[in-house]
Amino acid sequence: MAILLEQERDGAEMRNRTADPVRATIREHAVAPESGTILSLDDGTGYTADGETPLPSRHPAIAEPYGAHAGPWAIAHRGGPAGSAENTIGAFTRAVDAGLTYLETDVRVSADGVAVAFHDATLDRVTELTGPVQSRAWATLSRTLVDGTEPVTRIEDLLAWFPDQRFIIDIKQAEAIRPLVAAIRRTGATSRVCVAGGWDAWLAAIREQTGVASALGWRALFTLYSSAIAGVRPPVQIAEGGRYAHAAWRLGRMRVMVRPRVAARLISMAHDLRLKAIAWTVDDPAHVGRLLDQGIDGVIGDDPAGLVSTFASRGFAPTGR
Repeated sequence: MAILLEQERDGAEMRNRTADPVRATIREHAVAPESGTILSLDDGTGYTADGETPLPSRHPAIAEPYGAHAGPWAIAHRGGPAGSAENTIGAFTRAVDAGLTYLETDVRVSADGVAVAFHDATLDRVTELTGPVQSRAWATLSRTLVDGTEPVTRIEDLLAWFPDQRFIIDIKQAEAIRPLVAAIRRTGATSRVCVAGGWDAWLAAIREQTGVASALGWRALFTLYSSAIAGVRPPVQIAEGGRYAHAAWRLGRMRVMVRPRVAARLISMAHDLRLKAIAWTVDDPAHVGRLLDQGIDGVIGDDPAGLVSTFASRGFAPTGR
């Protein structure tokens, strides 16, 4: 009963919000109901403003869940900021147009509890506003332009606008967990989401509440990093719950995938633990090519078209063989 009341309250809150530019764009491009699978959007109920007409998706529903492709995968980092405003509908659209199926984004939370696709803790770097993302209500964020071009978007809108794509969602704060879980449930996106980039307990909580796939949390991942650098076998317990090891090219002073020998060890160790190894953030064609030759399962990069080109030079499609 408590869960039902909570869902009704969440739906009411969503209905009370005024329309924003992203949702207006989605309505404008929506296909006829008979040509696509219905997904929830806009007011959280799965119906348009009249409360009776189901809101259509842009594309048919996917047939394969996250991770079903053989790989390796080319993955757009924040949608591919090399040529677009990061984490915006436009960026992800360009990545999809380049041929990518796997996309990576970040989640933070607004002052009124909306899960938004935003990387930094503050708005300063990519918008004209300043201060923490969490200090602003969604009504303000929805009208805030990233790099002066496109508005901040909700995670829910990304999942609904790209129903054929698989998403890696990095968890940037514990407060984002609850609204992210709600967004995943409302859009029926469980089978095509992998959560990553957060502490082990955060990812476990989301996994338990939604059934999504997850990467290793920070504690387990740093154990794997250390093992690969030292050349010692990692404990098998680190793989409990996770399916993917997201390995940084470099992380501060820690040089991980940038070192060929360490990269080879990490990929081998991940595979021994039945994990797929994903490298981030890598764009140099020589570096991407080397990782592909070493057996990496996925590469996250800022330049989707560049990744596609490098993959093709090694005989791979963006989703692998």
